[in-house]
Amino acid sequence: MTSIQFIQNQLQLPVSGIKGIEATLQLLSEDCTIPFIARYRKDKTGNLDEVAIEAIAKLNKQYNEILKRKESVLNSIEEQGQLSPDLKAKIENSFDLQEIEDLYLPYKKRKKTKADVARENGLEPLAKIIMSQNTEDVEYLASKYLTAIVTNEDEALQGARDIIAEWVNENLYVRKNLRRMFQRSGIITTKVAKGEEAEENAQKYVQYFDWSEPISKAPSHRLLAMLRAEAEGCLKLSLSIEKAEAIDFIQQAIIKRNNETRIQLELAIKDSYKRLLEPAISNETLQEAKLKADTKAIAVFSENLRQLLLAPPLGEKRVLAIDPGYRTGCKVVCLDEQGDLLYNETIYPHAPQNETTMAMKKIKSMVNAYQIEAISIGNGTASRETEFFIKKIAFDKPIQVFVVSEAGASVYSASKIAREEFPNYDVTVRGSVSIGRRLCDPLAELVKIDPKSIGVGQYQHDVDQTKLKEELDNTVIRCVNAVGININTASKSLLSYVSGIGEKIAENIVKFRTENGPFEDRNQLKKVPRLGDKAFQQAAAFVRIKDGKNPLDNSAVHPESYQVVTQMAKDLGINISELIANKSKIAQLKPENYINETTGVLGIKDIIKELEKPGLDPRKAVKVFEFDPNVKTIQNLRSGMILPGIVNNITAFGCFVDIGIKESGLVHISQLKEGYVADVNEVVKMHQHVQVKVVEVDEARKRIQLTMLL
Repeated sequence: MTSIQFIQNQLQLPVSGIKGIEATLQLLSEDCTIPFIARYRKDKTGNLDEVAIEAIAKLNKQYNEILKRKESVLNSIEEQGQLSPDLKAKIENSFDLQEIEDLYLPYKKRKKTKADVARENGLEPLAKIIMSQNTEDVEYLASKYLTAIVTNEDEALQGARDIIAEWVNENLYVRKNLRRMFQRSGIITTKVAKGEEAEENAQKYVQYFDWSEPISKAPSHRLLAMLRAEAEGCLKLSLSIEKAEAIDFIQQAIIKRNNETRIQLELAIKDSYKRLLEPAISNETLQEAKLKADTKAIAVFSENLRQLLLAPPLGEKRVLAIDPGYRTGCKVVCLDEQGDLLYNETIYPHAPQNETTMAMKKIKSMVNAYQIEAISIGNGTASRETEFFIKKIAFDKPIQVFVVSEAGASVYSASKIAREEFPNYDVTVRGSVSIGRRLCDPLAELVKIDPKSIGVGQYQHDVDQTKLKEELDNTVIRCVNAVGININTASKSLLSYVSGIGEKIAENIVKFRTENGPFEDRNQLKKVPRLGDKAFQQAAAFVRIKDGKNPLDNSAVHPESYQVVTQMAKDLGINISELIANKSKIAQLKPENYINETTGVLGIKDIIKELEKPGLDPRKAVKVFEFDPNVKTIQNLRSGMILPGIVNNITAFGCFVDIGIKESGLVHISQLKEGYVADVNEVVKMHQHVQVKVVEVDEARKRIQLTMLL
């Protein structure tokens, strides 16, 4: 089976999709990035999107890993002199890793087993005779295999059964069907671990103290919670199926005659199931379920991150940002349109200092002196009080006030990136800058922070960390390249996610920009050290140059297609500047007239669409939001209250809503809307403004149950 056939089978694509797979693999082998392929090679791939291209890349990697494993298995068996033509053919024809491992199981290096000892004692011929089920007098047969070590018939039969138990364990048919039984009807059971300390630590898992449910029906978040509890030593977890049913199945598969050998085979089968098969298949099934749960949790995290990164930006505005606090004061910074720090100050409007009047004067003075257009307040401690304080100030002009999530701001402020950006300021100032910048451009600021510190997702520390990082990195890359970045203002962190650039070239771009001034056209990128022709091809169209020499440099039109646009303008008797955003002229263009070797009709249509609205930001405009002024703490909540809120986290079992206090409330998936909801994202999105009703408040555990069924 070729890699293309393997990928096609896995994706269940029609035969017509093979060309798209071939083209994608070819482009990937040429070091083309996924964003570049998806956006600028649509005609070659058959219009495959980034998700499909990522899937092809992952499956191709998986295919190569299977080939590598098969080669290793074949070499190992051959070195042992055990590789028969039949076994070799079975391994070579299999592309199921589980099946390959089953075929390899009898030849895998391992510690000495009971069966190995029995073989050393010369009992394998006896085991073969019993397994053939052709003898009536087992005791007499066993007496022929007595030695100085094997002194009686019982010992001989026991050794033979040890060998048979191992054969049963290695039987492909048995293992394959037992796996199905465990997957279909396995019951996962949890019990609280013994010991006073374990029981005390396990209180947060109290619902699982005596829990059981089918593994096939356990949702990902519940399985991950149980596995976490087991890892912490709070619970004992097991997975089992009906033992009698399993043994009956194995006996039907193995035992063909009703003679004296039956008793020996039944004993061997029971031993094989208890000692070998059940522990191994149970563990395999749990691992497979964990893998699926990881995939689900990572998908939820990835989607939350995508929505967070593509949150509406305020844009290039002068912002006053506040990191609120009580005793230590509110850290205030003023930022210009590019997010550069102009001024910083600490005010003390709250207890214990209560310097409210002085603080008001300082804020008003800063707003006027630095021509502030909006105020950004972090949503941590003293956030509501700071918001009320700001809204009492009589500014000379309308000032928009926003409360933004400060999740991850403290992580950023202590990071190497923050130290490089602000070497002369402490962490409190850096944190305030982050709060201001994430209002103006959430994407540009949040890429500086490890996604796991942003506060979205579920059980992020319990899932496969390599896969989580890979998926989150891919999500950031997709978002950055979907929006495009201003080459003259982008940070090194943001630039590093641009198609074809990476961390080192991003550093070189910033250094080049510092030494030579702003980029005036995309071709200047070629002068950046280590940014060769390939990197330029992959990156150029994802960077923007505002007010540059060429108006197309502020669009998603790729430089390789500038000549096409030039021809379009020439055909219409106008210049490029007159063509851009000129809908009546653009409507006269016929895509089929501009097809060339590089760009087909799909690419030409994209160019025409881009000319209509060049450099259009796919993100929506930010909206001002106000919480209920009467709710400041959890103590103010009462059942039945209807409150405005903002969705700040989405999980597989519901969403969490910020209602303006320290604790977020949970809207269970069953409370999102009337009727069945398969996916929470069908109903709500990150940062969506919603109305919720308070159902229950548990002050002791700081838990709030909400509903959107008003």
